[in-house]
Amino acid sequence: MNANFASFLYLVSGILFILALRGLSHPTTSRQGNMYGMIGMGIAIATTLALATPSAGGFGLIVLGLLIGGSVGAITARRIA
Repeated sequence: MNANFASFLYLVSGILFILALRGLSHPTTSRQGNMYGMIGMGIAIATTLALATPSAGGFGLIVLGLLIGGSVGAITARRIA
C-alpha cells in the first residue's frame, strides 16, 4: 500500500472519530455517532493490517489484540443492554 494513501485513510478515520465524539454528545444523534466510530475504527484497523509486514508473530499479536478487545467490548455491550 502506498504511504500517501495510508496517510489519507488514517486522516479519514481520524475525521470519523471526531464526528463520532460529536454525535455521541447528544442522545438523538448517538446512533449516528456510534456508526461513525465503528467505520473509522474499521478503516484504521484495515489500514494497519495492510501495512503490517507478513511475519507470523507480529500478525498473530495484532489478531490476538483484536480478539481480546472485541470480546471485552461485546461482553460490556451485552451487560449494558
